[in-house]
Amino acid sequence: MAQLLIQRPTGTRDVVPSQMYKWNTVEGLVKSHAEAYGFKEIRIPTFESTALYVRSVGDTTDVVQKEMYTVSAAGDEDFTLRPEGTAGTVRAIIQNGLLNEGLPQKLFYILSCFRHEKAQANRYREFHQFGVEMAGTKDPRADAEVISLARGILDAAGLEQVKLYINSIGCPTCRAKFQSALREYFGQHLDKLCDTCKGRLERNPMRILDCKSEICSSIAAEAPIILDYLCEECSEHFDKLKSYLDAMDIKYEVNPHIVRGLDYYTKTVFEFVAEGIGAQSTVCGGGRYDGLIETLSDKPCPALGFGMGLERLITTMESLNVEFAQEETCDIYVGSMGDDASVKAMQICRALRADGVRAECDVVGRSVRAQMKYADKVKAKFSVIIGGNELEAGVAKLRNMVSGEETDIPLDDRFGQVFNAMLIAQQLSGEEFEGLELLK
Repeated sequence: MAQLLIQRPTGTRDVVPSQMYKWNTVEGLVKSHAEAYGFKEIRIPTFESTALYVRSVGDTTDVVQKEMYTVSAAGDEDFTLRPEGTAGTVRAIIQNGLLNEGLPQKLFYILSCFRHEKAQANRYREFHQFGVEMAGTKDPRADAEVISLARGILDAAGLEQVKLYINSIGCPTCRAKFQSALREYFGQHLDKLCDTCKGRLERNPMRILDCKSEICSSIAAEAPIILDYLCEECSEHFDKLKSYLDAMDIKYEVNPHIVRGLDYYTKTVFEFVAEGIGAQSTVCGGGRYDGLIETLSDKPCPALGFGMGLERLITTMESLNVEFAQEETCDIYVGSMGDDASVKAMQICRALRADGVRAECDVVGRSVRAQMKYADKVKAKFSVIIGGNELEAGVAKLRNMVSGEETDIPLDDRFGQVFNAMLIAQQLSGEEFEGLELLK
């Protein structure tokens, strides 16, 4: 192995070809489900103005206080690598006038996010997130629809046992009373709180509920719960959401301790949690953020969404022994002996690829034996070897790499026609065809 002079940064990972099929499976799965629900893909910048995240995510959150990668350019504003996808997507919705193009706006994305967290198993400083955002409706049916999408993705991924937990954290009106109760409660335990949470007590006591400190978590477990402080409107909204989930037979548990770690959430919040595989793992989380668009513009507009970490989703699938469909990498390997045969192999492969066939030929100068070993390695369905005799006869032997059966195939413009017919027949029924017989 060659000596490595520079290694990848701590908290990042390489996805090598032997693992890429898992990512392609998962990305294809989430994308197809989002499109089935009417969501359209959006792409946003990797970095945004730091002010966007301070204003939306919240200046008392762990994300803003401890985890952002921020760059200060001389004579320019500060920029931050995106720590999550919602704020940038909402900014894009506003800036591009999407709210004027019909409501609700239903968008999804697959992107990289960056957080300066302590490097540990299954937590990365660069991670990949699938997310959906729906803007322009306050109806609880939208909440149920978004949760239904997430549930459908997890079920299709073989994660039916992942549990759904829901809560309502109310609106600013009813939350004010709740925060007063929290200040009173946590004030009685002030000397035991971590230094960060001591600073949160007056500014935003709800953030204490999300603290990862073991001591703070144990104190928070006995804190007042938001459901006891919901106003009539928020309580009715939550009851309707539960009725819609019941109607769709989506199982859930109400967990009054879920608040999510970002300040923009209102009313509905939810998490999908994988249990029984060691430590609990949240594979998906989201909720409603009815005030975020107004915070970033002068136009009020209710919205909601969720984020799903792809690394955590794949790890959970692996932990639960979910099988991933292996990708087929090669339909045919066209081997050759000699320069003239090599040119013919390249011509045939180019024509096949234009027809959508996955074809490979020798570009290294291997022996025929080594070429056949390579054909096995790339799991080619068929192979053909072209040499001087085959060029002179204009015909070669096409070999089925699984059954070992061989058939004649012409080395002219008809090659692709014959091979495609054989490939389709094999895919549909497993039948074998005599190549030249197709041309009679």
